[in-house]
Amino acid sequence: MDTAPQHPARKTARKPTQAVLAQYALSGNQAFRLAHRVSDAVNSLRIRLAKRWDFVPQTIAYQGYGSTTRVRVLGRVLLTQKPLPGSRAEQEAKIGNQNIRGWRAFTGVPLQFTDVEITIGDVVTHMTADRGGLIDTEVDVRLSPGWHTAVLRAEGTEPAEALIQVIAPEVKFGIVSDIDDTVMVTALPRPFLALWNTFVLSERARMATPGMAVLLDRLTIEHPDAPVIYLSTGPWNAAPTLGRFLTRNMYPKGALLLTDWGLTQDRWFRSGQEHKRRNLERLAQEFPDMRWLLIGDNGQHDEAIYSAFAAENADKVAAIAIRQLSVSESVFAGGHSEDGDHTSSRVPWIYSPDGAGIAKQLAMLDLLRG
Repeated sequence: MDTAPQHPARKTARKPTQAVLAQYALSGNQAFRLAHRVSDAVNSLRIRLAKRWDFVPQTIAYQGYGSTTRVRVLGRVLLTQKPLPGSRAEQEAKIGNQNIRGWRAFTGVPLQFTDVEITIGDVVTHMTADRGGLIDTEVDVRLSPGWHTAVLRAEGTEPAEALIQVIAPEVKFGIVSDIDDTVMVTALPRPFLALWNTFVLSERARMATPGMAVLLDRLTIEHPDAPVIYLSTGPWNAAPTLGRFLTRNMYPKGALLLTDWGLTQDRWFRSGQEHKRRNLERLAQEFPDMRWLLIGDNGQHDEAIYSAFAAENADKVAAIAIRQLSVSESVFAGGHSEDGDHTSSRVPWIYSPDGAGIAKQLAMLDLLRG
């Protein structure tokens, strides 16, 4: 694993240029622009209050991925409240043993349009975080296949390290998995339960889906160089919680591709379906010779999204595995989609209520040993 060199942070903030701000120019009618101005004003107020309450700027780095010539770097810049020195919370944070109520993940305040320095090996580049403080950028850098480290640093923050999985050109198999109701039992589609699960429930109360951790572990053992991508409509605020959940339940390491709620540059609400479609298309472009195993569930829109992607990219899909919700889960999820007729599909479809059933059918397709 390569560790990028450390550099002292600059003392003065670099203001975003007009060219940078232009890329975040708003489209839409007057009401939409007004909504954005209100949102920005609320965020500015939150920043002032957070500083008054001794919140400190923090760069958060998420796992990335890429090829031997270009990598995708992910992170976020927030004002957060650090645990008191010597406290139990600080000790738990150091060892990743927190048990946090969901609402605490939303107390951080995004720092908009912040300059961020990214260092990978001897390559140093700069980018500007977006309106939500999100860092999602590509860096041209030559790296050997395997695991590397990117160091992200915003003004006034400690450097944050992110693992980057570099995929060799000869790797032809990858895994894309949904999270909610696929690897983690939730009831996200139903509004009240979504709020309860997201804001109230302790993170340790979430349960792993039976057999799914074993399934993904077996897949990565038999395909050790395969990238694992967790593609979800969940918010970036939940990324640290989801990361701890995946680690605690023995899921393989993988990049999280999440989204944010609320206004976008050109929409009133972010579309979870569009988020998934866009990232699947991006993966197909980034790895044109890769065949993906797409794993989801029949409680949201995974079947329709995967089916549409496979119809246009059949040569890029090894199989589609759908976890079937139980009767009670279907009730919580507000129903489920019917198992479609895929007899005319060029891509194999698998349906099972758990990971063990999916594994048996993947063995029949020679994607797993029996």
